[in-house]
Amino acid sequence: MLRLLGLLHGRFVHARRVRVIAEALAPWLPADGIVIDVGAGDGAVAAHLLARRPGLRIEGYDVMARENAAIPIHAFDGRRLPLGDRSVDAVILVDVLHHCDSPADMLKEALRVSRGLVLIKDHRLGYPGAGTLLAAMDWVGNRPHGVVLPYNYWHERQWRAVWQAMGLRPIHYRSRLGLYPFPLSLLFDTGLHFAAALERTPRSESRA
Repeated sequence: MLRLLGLLHGRFVHARRVRVIAEALAPWLPADGIVIDVGAGDGAVAAHLLARRPGLRIEGYDVMARENAAIPIHAFDGRRLPLGDRSVDAVILVDVLHHCDSPADMLKEALRVSRGLVLIKDHRLGYPGAGTLLAAMDWVGNRPHGVVLPYNYWHERQWRAVWQAMGLRPIHYRSRLGLYPFPLSLLFDTGLHFAAALERTPRSESRA
């Protein structure tokens, strides 16, 4: 059953999801420089981003480094990235933070290694029952790959409070991405997802 669900998800959801997320994030990346994709999975999103930003160098970090990934993937412990402070131009976190025991700690680590830009695609709780629906979506998309599923979803106000506390400001925020084709979009694209581009505020720069 898990294998069948994985095949169905890959055929009808995964390819569209990868393309849409890459289209949402690409305009906010620099034209060149070093970018890391934390929780890169199979590297498909990064590969699509490279097609749009060929001057970039993108490498992935993941707790499960998959074979035959589309980009180089380095294994890490899920807590501390083996990189120096402000050593990369941008960090990408696509559907990663809700898999962490402490999303804030992972976001802080991403900000540590970035020179100031962090791009996020993740989930948000927007209405009663959203958590149950998101958990079902996560199970179908990730359980076949053995991904840890803590179902750690936040409301938008929680996301924004953490960003503000870390000295991050959204320069782009979008809550309707078009990840699913009709009629699936009527259920699964109702504000459950967001993409954001965040940068350090001048105040946080002065504290660093």
